Amino acid sequence: MPAPLNAENVRRAPKVLLHDHLDGGLRPQTVLELADELGYRELPAGDAESLGRWFREAADSGSLESYLETFAHTVAVMQSPEAVQRVARECALDLAADGVVHAEVRMAPELLTAMPMEAAVEAMLDGYAQGAREAGGTIRVGTLLCAMRQADRWEEVAALVVRYRDAGVVGFDLAGPEDGFPPDRIPAALALLDREGAHRTVHAGEAAGIESIRAALDGARAERLGHGVRIADELAADGALGPVARRVRDERIPLEVAPSSNVQTGAYPSLAEHPVDRLHRAGFAVTLNTDNRLMSGVSMTSEVADVATTFGWTWDDVRAVTERAVAGAFLADEERRRLLEDVVGPGYAALAG
Repeated sequence: MPAPLNAENVRRAPKVLLHDHLDGGLRPQTVLELADELGYRELPAGDAESLGRWFREAADSGSLESYLETFAHTVAVMQSPEAVQRVARECALDLAADGVVHAEVRMAPELLTAMPMEAAVEAMLDGYAQGAREAGGTIRVGTLLCAMRQADRWEEVAALVVRYRDAGVVGFDLAGPEDGFPPDRIPAALALLDREGAHRTVHAGEAAGIESIRAALDGARAERLGHGVRIADELAADGALGPVARRVRDERIPLEVAPSSNVQTGAYPSLAEHPVDRLHRAGFAVTLNTDNRLMSGVSMTSEVADVATTFGWTWDDVRAVTERAVAGAFLADEERRRLLEDVVGPGYAALAG
């Protein structure tokens, strides 16, 4: 008999996370302690419970712009290498405790303005490595470095992706406002990634629609789509697909879907009306992700369990999205095979009965 598909058992299941922001996943108590250490006096609450609630409520605005304003506080308290290292270590520990076996966590080093970008990257890598060791080696955390679309430091970030890729940096991401800042705006950065064979994912199809997705694929040569849910704009009720949707489905381009975050930012009015299930049923390479665990008040366990409960998913569905995430992860083929055969396969076989 299969184990009940509930939060307790989902926590036991081996999960793979492709879209999680380091500055969106701090522990509330850590925010308070780092603010005290750095002399930051702008926090809206003085105890961990109230602060955690404030982040969730402020982010739950129905507006991507308001949602992003909450990051002013988390980024402000991460303005030292020691703070970045601590946050990264705790991130690895928290994800491991939640049953995540492989995670790719992203951060824009250019936002950590009190230090050189190299120092920020090295602090992240050190923190993830320490947390993974303390978790007994049950998790591997790779780093994605974000360049902000609206800024002009893409080439520097791309160079850091290449420089640190043997130390744990697994790829490049474009984050920030989709509208008005096309993903091919700085061709030299993309050319560097091309020359070096570096991986990339691009935020697209979250706040903007099909044309943003097309630009990410054609302009930035994205291997994965950060969010990508607006591909559902080309999925008709009868199952017919528009040209971009057909391409994304047929080429198995992973969609880094974060349903709770999309509801918070107003992309969809509720989880029940989110297209994650329709896209999954239509054969898209849907993966499930947290986006920002602090702001959304979620974990991988809660996200998977909520989607499964809402749409009547079985362990076969959960295993399918996990295997798709393994397929889309920026891993060497041998590591991907080991993760599938030694960790994911046995974990779901035990749960499915």
